[in-house]
Amino acid sequence: MDRSKLYRYSMFALLYFAQGAVLSYFTALNAIYLQSFGISMTKIGIISGLALTPFVLKIFLGMISDRVNFFQLGYRKPYIIIGLVFQAVCLTIVPLIHPGNHFGLYGLLAFLTMTGMALYDTCTDGLALDSTPKEEEGTIQGFMVGGRAMGVVVLSSLIGWLAQTYGWQWAFWLLAILTLLPLLLVFGYHESDRKPEQKFDWQAFGAFRHWPIIALGLLGALYSLVINGANEIVNPFLQSTFGISVMQAGFYTTVWGLGVVGGSIFGGRLTDRIGQRRAVVSALLVSMLSIGALAITTSAGLAWVLVALFGIAFGYYETIYFAISMEKTDPRIAASMFALLMAVANVGTGIGLPISGALSDSIGYRWTFIVIAVLNLLAIPLLSSIFGNHNKPVKS
Repeated sequence: MDRSKLYRYSMFALLYFAQGAVLSYFTALNAIYLQSFGISMTKIGIISGLALTPFVLKIFLGMISDRVNFFQLGYRKPYIIIGLVFQAVCLTIVPLIHPGNHFGLYGLLAFLTMTGMALYDTCTDGLALDSTPKEEEGTIQGFMVGGRAMGVVVLSSLIGWLAQTYGWQWAFWLLAILTLLPLLLVFGYHESDRKPEQKFDWQAFGAFRHWPIIALGLLGALYSLVINGANEIVNPFLQSTFGISVMQAGFYTTVWGLGVVGGSIFGGRLTDRIGQRRAVVSALLVSMLSIGALAITTSAGLAWVLVALFGIAFGYYETIYFAISMEKTDPRIAASMFALLMAVANVGTGIGLPISGALSDSIGYRWTFIVIAVLNLLAIPLLSSIFGNHNKPVKS
């Protein structure tokens, strides 16, 4: 691999590493943090959904990036820098807010933090779409999904240890510092000029009138609802059922993250061999089995294996959806179209987090896992619309 390609892949991986670090808190440890202030799972689900709302609005951020060359400094790079700095500032302020006394203010700050992330995430995707040849799309998605998962792996245990040993404020400040790390590579990256076929064109949005693209968006919303809704309650379930500590919760999240790394790498390679349609079917089956197994786990020891299996399902499913979306994205509206497909997926997350929180309070964690596992089956009717008869496996 030449140096320029290694630099570019490293930059994308590090940007997603920073994102994964923050997401590891909001999707896995935020519930435990807020519970320490006496906040119910129903309220936690609401605030988690609110925090992820900016990802639903990514389409508008993508349109700005596709159309506006920021003071002639670039269509992607300046927005990535702004998003990173904004997120770091918000994370510095978060531990100064008492969620029990100022629940609304904490929710607003969580929203603003994730707005910064949504901005640099959207423009990072746009930059990847602008600069990645078709034959490298699988590779770049492996670096990006894997980088984000490694952020979860590295930070989940460290954050749990910091929170338990020195207090939550140090965990937030560490996240703020890590958010700024990608700037070292982003500042040194030269954003290429737009090619003629990448010129923004409103007519390209006509793709969203076609049922295969609509069905793909619905698949994204469903997979996101399932895997993120289940992920939100894994640590609270283990803490409530088996009495694990905050530090142990961080270790469980590390195991989950390692599973995601393995699932993303394995999933990308397997998809190339068996085709995207079969890959989606296998991913939803693994997802259903792993989430269902969590519902009947009998010990904290067995949970290590099941959490790792769930991580594999998470990474596998996510990589497949990203790869399909990347393939179907029109280069004229690269960031906008990809962002819209991701935003629709994040609608599923925004719906899934409050639902899993409310269900956990009403019917318990185990039955909530079962309900979420069964929802995987709703993906099956969408597959013929997305793929038709044109999805053939690639022969090795």
